[in-house]
Amino acid sequence: METSQSIDPCMPPSTAGHPPRPEYGALPAVPALWDLVTVPARQGLEAVDILRRGAGDAVGPVLHDGGCDTLGFLVPPGTAAGWDVPGSTCTETDGRGFTLPPLPPVEGSGWLLPPGEADLATDPAVLRAALGEAARMIEAADSCR
Repeated sequence: METSQSIDPCMPPSTAGHPPRPEYGALPAVPALWDLVTVPARQGLEAVDILRRGAGDAVGPVLHDGGCDTLGFLVPPGTAAGWDVPGSTCTETDGRGFTLPPLPPVEGSGWLLPPGEADLATDPAVLRAALGEAARMIEAADSCR
């Protein structure tokens, strides 16, 4: 498994052993490949707001892990190889396909944007821009204190 950047992800991409829950709607019938971009929750929440204000459905499923205070964005496979956004980590699935789970893959985490309510994956270029904008907003807000 290859990981890039500075913080360790709190959410491994493993999703085995979770029973379906009907409130999350239909799931993909075949395994899919994902990489996982993990960011601090504050920056991630800002980025989700930015993405949701943009044109179209720009954001895919997003995990929130309260224990580590991070958000995880599902992105297309191969994203980790070129991911270079400071303060974030992108972990690849190592070619292991998994079905998008109705329950979060890690106990204590939850879906901020569950499968079925979001696109299948967040476009990495769009996510990179949103994370950059979010970081600038946070920096500006913090410098006003």
